[in-house]
This record gives sequence, C-alpha cells and structure tokens, in this order.
Amino acid sequence: MTVLEGSDIIGALLLEDAALLQLVPAERIKAGLLPEGIALDALLVSGTSSTDRQPLTREGLVRRTDRVSVTVRAASHRNRKAVIAAVRRACAGKTGQLGGGRNVSILTAGMGPDVNGPGSSFEKTQDFRVSWDAED
Repeated sequence: MTVLEGSDIIGALLLEDAALLQLVPAERIKAGLLPEGIALDALLVSGTSSTDRQPLTREGLVRRTDRVSVTVRAASHRNRKAVIAAVRRACAGKTGQLGGGRNVSILTAGMGPDVNGPGSSFEKTQDFRVSWDAED
C-alpha cells in the first residue's frame, strides 16, 4: 500500500496546471532530485516535514499535515519569478478532493531566498502547508 504524501498532492496539481506546463514541461517536474544537466526551467517537489497524525473519528481517519517545498531552477531571474508565480497560482488556496487526497487544504508557507544554483541557474523555493484526511 502506497502512503499518500503532501508532495504527491502538490506534484499532481503542478502536472495538471496548463499555464504552468507552458513554462515548465511535465518531464522537468521531478520529485526527490533534479538530474544533472536537466534543461531549464525545472521544478523539484520535496517533502520538508510532516506532523504527527491526529485521529479524527473512530472510523480510522487521521488529519495529516505536510510541509512541501517546490524549488524552481530557472535560466534567468525573470523566468524564476514567472515560474514561482505560476506555482503559487497552481497550488495556493486550493481545497477539496485533490491529487488523490480527501478534504485537502493547501496554504502557502513562505518562500526561500534567491539562490545562485548550479550552472549559473537561478533558484528559489516556495513552501506549502498541505493538510488532508488519510486512512489510519
């Protein structure tokens, strides 16, 4: 049995967003690690932290909350800004049955600093707080 994580939900939303996919093709949206030499612009979706499960009912449901980071690696400062904005539009404030999750709620949870990435790329991270009801 595969356990759903907040990064799975965010990844699904990114891959479903047509406006974002105009900027970053689906094959450049990765989980875990961006491969060496990946073409820019690219996204890395990773889990940062997870809170303990809290029982909701006697029916075996728990509320999970994960902090998820989406790192943008872009070819230019302008591209980085555009992609971060598209990532926020794709995920922030979304609620409902999303990305395989039940009663999902997604809030922004801050942005990281502008960073010089590998190969003279431009990086920035957008964090999200993802909550959903899961089977215990």
